[in-house]
Amino acid sequence: MGDTAATATRPQALDAAAGRAGRYRWVIVGLLFAATAINYIDRQMIGVLKPTLVAKFGWTESDFANIVFWFQVAYAIGYIGFGRIVDVIGARLGYTIAIIIWTAGHMAHGLASGVTSFAAARFGLGIGESGNFPAGIKAVTDWFPQRERAFAIGLFNAGANVGAIITPLLVPALVLWFGWREAFYITGIFGLVWLVAWWAIYRHPTEHKSVSPAELAWIQQDPADPVEKIGWGKLLTVRETWAYALGKFLIDPIWWFFLFWLPGYLFERYDMDLKTFGLPLAAIYLISDGGSIFGGWMSSRLIKAGRTPNFARKATMLVCALAVTPIWFAQGIDSVWGAVLIIGLATAAHQAFSANLYTLPSDVFPRGAVGSVVGIGGTVGALGGMGMALFTGYILDRTGSYEILFAICASAYLAALLVVHLLSPRLAPAKV
Repeated sequence: MGDTAATATRPQALDAAAGRAGRYRWVIVGLLFAATAINYIDRQMIGVLKPTLVAKFGWTESDFANIVFWFQVAYAIGYIGFGRIVDVIGARLGYTIAIIIWTAGHMAHGLASGVTSFAAARFGLGIGESGNFPAGIKAVTDWFPQRERAFAIGLFNAGANVGAIITPLLVPALVLWFGWREAFYITGIFGLVWLVAWWAIYRHPTEHKSVSPAELAWIQQDPADPVEKIGWGKLLTVRETWAYALGKFLIDPIWWFFLFWLPGYLFERYDMDLKTFGLPLAAIYLISDGGSIFGGWMSSRLIKAGRTPNFARKATMLVCALAVTPIWFAQGIDSVWGAVLIIGLATAAHQAFSANLYTLPSDVFPRGAVGSVVGIGGTVGALGGMGMALFTGYILDRTGSYEILFAICASAYLAALLVVHLLSPRLAPAKV
C-alpha cells in the first residue's frame, strides 16, 4: 500500500489534450447520476414506509426482514446476470432492460397486500435494479480514461444519496396527499421519463456525433487491452476477482442496513413520525453525498499528483474505513442531530469507500471482463446482504437494540480493506 509512482508527473501532451478535449462524457455521467437517483428512490421507499406498513399490516421485524431478504435474493441473481449481459450487449441496451424491469417491479408494490405480495414485488424490483451498477460502470469504462474513472463513478454514485435525500422528503408528502399505494405509481413515472432520455442520448463514444476527435483521443488514451469476452469460470480463479467480491461482501450489507433500517431506527429511538423524520434522514444522505464525490476526487487527485492507482485507491479507502468507526457509539447519543452527524459521517465514508472499490475492476481487468467482475462482486455482496437482513430482524426482535449492528458497521470497512490488500497487494493487472 506504500507504493510510489513509477512516473513523477503526467505527460505534458496529456495535460494539453485534457484542455482541448470536449466535455460530452460528463453528460453521460449526468444520465447515470439521474438513473442512480431514481434507482434509490424506488429502493428506499420500503424503508421510509416501514412504520406506515408495519402499523397497517402488523409486521414484525422478521416479517420486514423477509421482504428485504427476497429483494436481496433477486439482486444476487440479477447482478451476476446483468454483469454478463452488459459485457455482451453493451451499456445502452443493458440499462434499458434493467430499468424496464425495475420500474414494473416498483409500481407493482402499489398492488401488494401482505408479506408475500410485497416480497414478490421486491423480487421484481431487485432483478431490475441489479443492472444499474454493472451497466453504469460499463458506461464509465467506455467513456473515461483510467485517471478519471474514480471521480466519474463517485459522481454518478452520488445519485444514490440524492435519491435517498429526495425519498424521505417526497414520499411522506405523497402518502399524506394521495396514499401509500399511489406513491408507488407516481414515483414509477420517473423511470419511464429517464428511459426516453437514455435511449435518445446514449451511444458508445466511437459512435456519438457529439464527441469531438480530441475528446475521443482523451477517452482512449490508456493502452489497448484485449476485447474478447472472458468466461466466469476463468474469472472465478483469479485473486483480483475475489479481492473485489469479498470487499463487496463485507461492505454492501452495511449499506443495505442503513438504507432499510435507518428510518425505523429514527422513528423508534427519537420518537418521530411520518411528518418529522424526513429532514434528519435527508440530512444523513446529504452528508453521504459529499462523501461519494470526495472519495472519487481524492483518489483521482492522488493519481494526478503522481501516486500509483494502488496507493491512491487504498489510501482513500483507509481514511474512509477509519471514518466509519464512531458509529459504534451512535445508539448512546440522545440528540437526534448528534446522531445525524455520526451516522452521516459513516454513510459518507461508505460512499467514498464504495466509489474506489467500484473502480478496482476497471483498474485491473480488461474491458471485456469489467461487467462480469462487477456482476460477480454484486452477487457476492447481495449474498452478504441476505444474511445481514435476516440477522438484523433476528437481533431486533429479540433484543430491541442496535448496539451489535452498529458494532458490525464500525469494523466492516477495515476488514474489507485488509481483504482487498491481501488478495491484490499492488492492484496489478489480472492475469486472465
